[in-house]
Amino acid sequence: MKKTGAQILWESLVREGVTCVFGYPGGAILPAYDAMLDYPIRHILVRHEQGATHMADGFARATGQVGVAIATSGPGATNMVTGIATAMMDSVPIVCITGQVGSKAIGSDAFQETDITGITLPITKHNYLVTRPEEVARVVREAFYVARSGRPGPVLIDITKDCQQSSCEFEWPEEPKLRGYRPSHKPSSREVEQALELIHSAKRPIILAGRGIQLSNAREAVLKFAEQANVPIAMTLLGLGAIPASHPLNLGMMGMHGEAWVNTAIQEADLLLAFGMRFDDRVTGNIKTYAPNARKIHIEIDPAELNKNVRVDVGLIGDLRETLEQLQPQVEPCDRSDWLAYISMLKGDSAVRDIQNLPDNGHLYAAHVINDLWRETRDRETIVVTDVGQHQMWEAQYYKHEEPRSLITSGGLGTMGFALPAAIGAKVARPDAEVWVVVGDGGFQMTMCELATIAQEGIDINIAIINNGFLGMVRQWQEFFYERRYAATPLVNPDFVKLTEAFGLKAMRVTSRSEVVGAVREASAHQGTVLIDFRVEQEDSVYPMVPAGNDLHNMIRRPSAIIETGADA
Repeated sequence: MKKTGAQILWESLVREGVTCVFGYPGGAILPAYDAMLDYPIRHILVRHEQGATHMADGFARATGQVGVAIATSGPGATNMVTGIATAMMDSVPIVCITGQVGSKAIGSDAFQETDITGITLPITKHNYLVTRPEEVARVVREAFYVARSGRPGPVLIDITKDCQQSSCEFEWPEEPKLRGYRPSHKPSSREVEQALELIHSAKRPIILAGRGIQLSNAREAVLKFAEQANVPIAMTLLGLGAIPASHPLNLGMMGMHGEAWVNTAIQEADLLLAFGMRFDDRVTGNIKTYAPNARKIHIEIDPAELNKNVRVDVGLIGDLRETLEQLQPQVEPCDRSDWLAYISMLKGDSAVRDIQNLPDNGHLYAAHVINDLWRETRDRETIVVTDVGQHQMWEAQYYKHEEPRSLITSGGLGTMGFALPAAIGAKVARPDAEVWVVVGDGGFQMTMCELATIAQEGIDINIAIINNGFLGMVRQWQEFFYERRYAATPLVNPDFVKLTEAFGLKAMRVTSRSEVVGAVREASAHQGTVLIDFRVEQEDSVYPMVPAGNDLHNMIRRPSAIIETGADA
């Protein structure tokens, strides 16, 4: 049966199980939009193409399925670049589809022509320029396979306008055929033996748990390994939720704003077991002084990550769950109670965050907001989507994630403006979950145009703006390292309540601790989106902090006055 390239595109997406795409139309992609009306796929009309990629990203992180974003050529395609890079850095499977000028006009600087495959080559797992309708089905089949297999990542398909309009016989390839692409690896028996030798001889081991645990569905395998070998677990930011926060072996978050006792324990460990993490600089601090006495085992699906940042003693290339299932039956139980007791001693009474109720000294702090939000939503299916900055770190510290995919945040790229559109994607993907956006007043303004998308599409999410009147994390660096010279960080904000109401949505303002719980409950009960403008202390800081490039154990600790008030732990 003959179909146009545009029809083949939608037919192929349907066969890949796609039920929703996020996009914005334009001239070069118009044939595809016209054909879309005949296919059972929901289209979410965004207000900016960057929002489309973040929505596809949030959709993918919330489910593990491939998210899809669509845009036109030129500025439509280039507006997607930030979202594509965000997905690439955090290993998120999305497919971005862009229109392109007619194939005969390519290279002529035609209206809205941009070489988007050239632009995105460094920030995609793979990309395609499609000029003939006969190629469309094969390319879509390959793109989805590449996006979700091995180490997931974004794939871009650029389709010329004449390709969309031309016709051919539709043939759906049963299997993708890609020469040279090898997403499956397995460690050798010798490598497994070497890892076992290190594990059995270690006295002070620590598991470094990353996002790969969620990507490989390895939660149970990691827990089984840790419990059998009696090894404590330190979490990366993107790993939070992969292991229940309440599990006795879960130490908490490591790194620049991680727990002090976790960083100290890593520095004193004699073995690090890196599970699905990539030794990011925000985790290691100064690589030259990182865990100086520790041997290192790295289980990683991407061979390019082995020895890239930190040299390891044993590298096991393969899917984390499959590798642990091969390794775990050979692991001997070991009594490491002395090591666990020592870490508990390091923790001592410094964990103000463990106090049942943070004290109220008359000021509203972000810690209060996040802690109360956790207490009010912890007993139901809740997804928290954060932007980037101070509020992101406070969320990681004060919201205790028990379930995988319950925290969605931009880690590697650190993309301000990520949270609001990503939350829309997460809600579309998991409509039964309660979705909360935790965002700063700076990042919110980068993509607040998507409030219009929420209003038009009837999206039901809750938005908590941690409003301190600053670009908070940049201000904190200026306070610590630039003698409080606040260059370009104070913000003049709109009235977020009035702004939200202008879109026909509900909004509230909270200025005291006593109002937080009531506002959260009211938002949760409301049918529809609610925005809460939390007016928090302006010059509050996140502690502890490892200065960039510094030794992991050389942390700026919280001042004693702050500990006494409970303003920030």
